[in-house]
Amino acid sequence: MRKTIVTTALLILIGAPAAIAQTGGGSSTAVKNQGIPQAPVGHRQPRADQVPSEKNLSDPNTPANKEDAALDRKIRSICRGC
Repeated sequence: MRKTIVTTALLILIGAPAAIAQTGGGSSTAVKNQGIPQAPVGHRQPRADQVPSEKNLSDPNTPANKEDAALDRKIRSICRGC
């Protein structure tokens, strides 16, 4: 019985710091100050001039679209309309 109590106490002492660390201790300062959190460093939203135009996507003569069409034909023969 004593061995069980000691084992339980040790497990609680070992597991308690990990449980406290997972709670985070509160909300971040970015959320408190602005209401919208900032993006992590290295992540950004692209501007409109950095996004390729959609008319290039529908051009059937681009190599990527030719490869996509060939893959679609292969999948259609494997899948048989599923």
